[in-house]
Amino acid sequence: MTGPATNHLTNRRGFLKIAAAGTAAALSRSLPAGAAEKTITILHESSFIKPFDEYVANTLAPAYEKETGIKIVYEVTSVGSLPTRISTIAETGSGADITMNGLLQVIQFSNKYLDVGDIAEEVGKAQGGWYDAGREAVVVDGKWKAIPFANIGQLMNWRTDLFAEVGVKKFPETWEELYEVGKKLKAKDHPFGFELGHGFGDNHGWLYPLLWSYGGSEVAADGKTVVIDSDETARAVDFCRKFFKDTMLDDVLGWTDVSNNKAWMAEQISCTNNAESILWFAKREFPEIGKVTDQAMNPAGPKGRFHLLNAISHSIFDFSPVRQEAQAFMRWLMQPKQLGGWYAIADSYYQPLVHGYENAPMWNVEPRNLPFRDALANAHLPGWPAPASRQLAEVVAKYVVIDMFAKACAGASTKDVIKDAAGQLKDIYRSA
Repeated sequence: MTGPATNHLTNRRGFLKIAAAGTAAALSRSLPAGAAEKTITILHESSFIKPFDEYVANTLAPAYEKETGIKIVYEVTSVGSLPTRISTIAETGSGADITMNGLLQVIQFSNKYLDVGDIAEEVGKAQGGWYDAGREAVVVDGKWKAIPFANIGQLMNWRTDLFAEVGVKKFPETWEELYEVGKKLKAKDHPFGFELGHGFGDNHGWLYPLLWSYGGSEVAADGKTVVIDSDETARAVDFCRKFFKDTMLDDVLGWTDVSNNKAWMAEQISCTNNAESILWFAKREFPEIGKVTDQAMNPAGPKGRFHLLNAISHSIFDFSPVRQEAQAFMRWLMQPKQLGGWYAIADSYYQPLVHGYENAPMWNVEPRNLPFRDALANAHLPGWPAPASRQLAEVVAKYVVIDMFAKACAGASTKDVIKDAAGQLKDIYRSA
């Protein structure tokens, strides 16, 4: 592990010098009287990278309490349960004061969150500016309803040794090139494995980028007009069908997010779309597999290369009795001394959404992770180019786009699956 990025960071424009702030005296001036008697609870979904959660509990929380006297309770919930936990807090008006958000929670619960635009603007100004993806993830109706933390990218994971068996030493640049390689690998009993079931990450991670790379989209930029019924969408669906048939295991139609991880460690597949956790886990538990695992950006289609924005962020509940203290804590947490160490402990599993970390020491730990940094330049939320909305969240929750592709792979006609998706989208966006 590298040490924290502290008082200065490097960005693409050279050295970005950031003065270390947040002394105990400065923090105490920003807090209301009696703050030392307060407790702030922050809710997080359990990380696949165990040291990430341990760093908060064992390093950051004690440091903040020592500086301010305020106790930080770091509450961890199981993977997949975060939306339910946030919903319960929002409905009852009690529980955590700060919550982590996954893919869509900022949209779903924005009316319960404080506007934290002042904090976000300060952080962006001090640390090289936000990626466009950072803003896209948290700005709802023109207001910053969360402070972006990081993206958990979904990229291509590939077995360099197996690809070499068919003469490929560099990951293919386009979907069609990857398809041709996949056919050869499946013929050698080394199929691909891309999730097409009802998981919450690995299906979205390649199907939305595939759709966009062929020029297809669900809804126009106005956030109202359904445009999925197009020649571009049809070409994406046709490609997906042959990609599934000729390169993959049949059972990917029923896979959820853990399925490809298990298949990877069992050496059943040669390529998949996943977060950095596959490599992280393989290096520790299956080192021989880890040695031959590499990562690459998604292939390009006729209209370019795209990636899924799978951002996590932090919001403050507007009904929290310690919301002022929570804002001060978030200012402290987002300073380089704290933030750099938190990022670094996870070996770049979490990709920062501010430009100031583009050349931080964390990227030197595992160079195979660099594509995750570069993918931020063309990462978007599901529903792009439409803005974040309640309708967008409903489309994802109902697996409209995922099922469009999956049904085609299962044998339905391109015309029928697009017609069905268009009908669902029109029903959902009718109220937009």
